Amino acid sequence: MRVLIVDDEPIIRMDLKEILEEKGCIIIGEASDGETAVHLSRSMKPDVVLMDIKMPGKMDGLQAAKRITEEEICPTVLLTAYNQQELVKEAASTVGIFAYLVKPIKEEDVLPALNLAVAKWKNYKEIKKENRLLKTKLKNRKLIEIAKGILMEKYNISERDAYRRIQKLSMDYRTDMVKIAKDIIVSDKLNKMI
Repeated sequence: MRVLIVDDEPIIRMDLKEILEEKGCIIIGEASDGETAVHLSRSMKPDVVLMDIKMPGKMDGLQAAKRITEEEICPTVLLTAYNQQELVKEAASTVGIFAYLVKPIKEEDVLPALNLAVAKWKNYKEIKKENRLLKTKLKNRKLIEIAKGILMEKYNISERDAYRRIQKLSMDYRTDMVKIAKDIIVSDKLNKMI
């Protein structure tokens, strides 16, 4: 697993690096602030970012994690102090925070948290992909329904016959039904403008 470690305390970064390397992880980079974490994530494409929630600079860990997720780079596991429970609650409601660890970190908790985050990330990506596919299918279905309505009105035919016409045009012109539907809609709009 390729890990980017982000913490403003060099000693903590060093400890985390040692723990993770012993567990077989590859540390691809280190950062001490959120902005650098985002830049390194973009360029190095880690499997997961292990990042402190509170850091100095323009962008803290939570903001950096949000950006990394928005850009769909990888999951983030946040490191937090026990007294930062309000930040943990905010992080829990943020898409992209797939796990967190409380300082002082227990060595045996680190790898399971990273593995959990990577597994959740894969699931998240699959759901997003499925969501995009379903939105496209729904949009295409609506276009076909509009085109059917236009044909039904124009030729005084049934819905079934209108669908068959679109299907036949699709086969005749060797293109998909959505393209035919779009052409019917555009043609209808042009005819109404004339």
